[in-house]
Formats: sequence, structure tokens, C-alpha cells
Amino acid sequence: MNSSSSSSSSPSSFLDLGSVIEQKEVKRNLFLFLGLAASCLLIYKTAYPLHQELDVDNLSSFRPLLDHTSSSSLQTRTRSISFREVLENASTENRTVIVTTLNQAWAEPNSLFDLFLESFHIGQGTQKLLQHVVVVCLDSKAFDRCSQLHPNCYYLETRGTDFSGEKRFATPDYLKMMWRRIELLTQVLEMGYNFIFTDADIMWLRNPFPRLYPDGDFQMACDRFFGDPNDSDNWVNGGFTYVKSNHRSIEFYKFWYKSRLDYPKLHDQDVFNKIKHKALVSEIGIQMRFFDTVYFGGFCQTSRDINLVCTMHANCCIGLEKKLHDLNLVLDDWRKYLSLSEQVKNTTWSAPMKCT
Repeated sequence: MNSSSSSSSSPSSFLDLGSVIEQKEVKRNLFLFLGLAASCLLIYKTAYPLHQELDVDNLSSFRPLLDHTSSSSLQTRTRSISFREVLENASTENRTVIVTTLNQAWAEPNSLFDLFLESFHIGQGTQKLLQHVVVVCLDSKAFDRCSQLHPNCYYLETRGTDFSGEKRFATPDYLKMMWRRIELLTQVLEMGYNFIFTDADIMWLRNPFPRLYPDGDFQMACDRFFGDPNDSDNWVNGGFTYVKSNHRSIEFYKFWYKSRLDYPKLHDQDVFNKIKHKALVSEIGIQMRFFDTVYFGGFCQTSRDINLVCTMHANCCIGLEKKLHDLNLVLDDWRKYLSLSEQVKNTTWSAPMKCT
């Protein structure tokens, strides 16, 4: 959760938000239909009891029924559904989802999750993307808060580990949380879904899909970008990645996850840097691309142009309070920008301030 040459590639839009809803009228056999409906309801209640223990091995989840009841009622009226169903509900027509992770510390009122959602609401072309966001909650309290604010919340329980508190960079629990994330994203790919993974301390200011490269299996943001989107020696940041589901990406993610055993004290990003030049990665044949910080900026290297920026990440920043302070400055700058009638010629961000 912590940590121009891209413009030469022709932008490609990967998102088709259209959907087709087929409707059928039942004109005959009304009483027979009602009888069948009652039978189906009985079967449904048997298959999905309101209180069912999570089976982590089967990636089951708890999700609120979407009705107009109060938020407290939503938390109690739950049913067990699979992770696959959560992905299906959130997916675009071309099987792409946006995934983020959340724990209690980041889910508290006025914390990072609130800022994350707010950025989607005030960003350009981003509000329509919220329906495709899957929030993977790492503890029950994070799930309860998420369920009050967002429809696609998934509770991923990890027995024997408490992910609820703030996890400082590179601590043992932080490492477990990062590898749990890589494991889950591997499963997303295996189920045939492309994904954008985004940390919740990233503000979505513009729709990033037009800025994704059309020819890369695996595309990653950078702490520092040195001008070449094909150069794996850019200083990468795993907080924002776009990955296409295919045999190359699946094999790479499996190798990446397995490599944690070779580097037990390193987090996923450092292990990526260890393995990216290995012969096996070349044999897998995965195509890697790296994003220009003009479009995907952060506190390590802020975007040089607010007229082009898509996301801003609170990277190079340790500590929840520092992140909150400086991301609020980012959103303040964005609101001021939106109020202007002309483009900004010279971009000067108020952040980072405490994240220095």
C-alpha cells in the first residue's frame, strides 16, 4: 500500500461501458410461474443462509444485498458469494476490473478510502468507473465500512493474521499483506479477467484507460520515469498496474509469487526488481511497459502537467497522517484547477509537503 515517450504510443480505449439487458414478459401460466418462483426462493434461502462461515480456500465473500435499507441493516443482511461473482458484477464487457485493497486503518471515516472514492467523484471521466471497482477488504471492519459506501466489496479473510491496523512499510505484517495481494491478483488473471490494480492512496483525477499501452501484457507505474516506457530499469512502483489475462501474465505472476521464498525479507516490488531480468522471465515472453509520471504521477516524481495527469500516488511517503494531509492538498489543487476557465501553463503542486 506504500511505498514524453508514453505519449508516442497511440492511446487505446479498453473500456466499453455499454450493457444489454434482456427483458422477457410472462403472459401465460401466471399461477404456475408464481409457484415456481416460490420454490426457487426456498432453494435460494437454503443455498445461501444469512450466517455462513467464510471458507477462505473457496474464496467466499460477504456482500450486502443492494436495497434501500439503512447501512446498519446492510451489514447484517448478507449472503455468501464467490469472488468470481464479485468480479462478474464489476467487470466491463471486455472482462476488465479495477481492484484495490483496504484494511481498517485506511477505511476509517475521513481516512484514505474516503479520499479515494472522492477522487472518482470529482475526476474527469472517472465517476462511471466506480461500478468496475472491486474493493478487497482484509478485515471485517474494513468490509463493514466499505459496504456502507460501495457495492463491490469483498472480504478476504486470512486466518492467523490481523491486517486491520496501519502496516508500516517493510514490516513483517506489511510483507504478508503485499504477498496476499499478489496471490489474489494471480487468481484474478486465472479466472480470465484483466485488471488495473490501484492502491487506495492513489487519487484518480482522469480516466486512465486511454493512456494504457495497447501492446503490453504487464504495465506498471514508476516512482521515477527516465523517458523510455520499454526500459525495465525505470524505478517501478507496484501501486498501479494494468495486466492483461493471458498465459504469459499468469505464468509471470506465479513465478513472482513463488520468488518470495527466495527473498523472504523483501516485499513484492523489490522482488520484482530482483527477477525482472532473469532468464525465466524472458522465456515466459511477457511484454512489459512502464508508465510516464506525466500521466501517472506521485510524490516521488509529481506530474509535470496537471492538464494531462490521470493519477497521483502518495508514494515515497511513510505514515498515514502524512499521506492524508498531502492527498487532501492534491484534491484541493484539483478542485482549483477545475474552477479555471483556461488550461494551466505551468503546473505547481502544493504536495508533497509532509511527505518529504
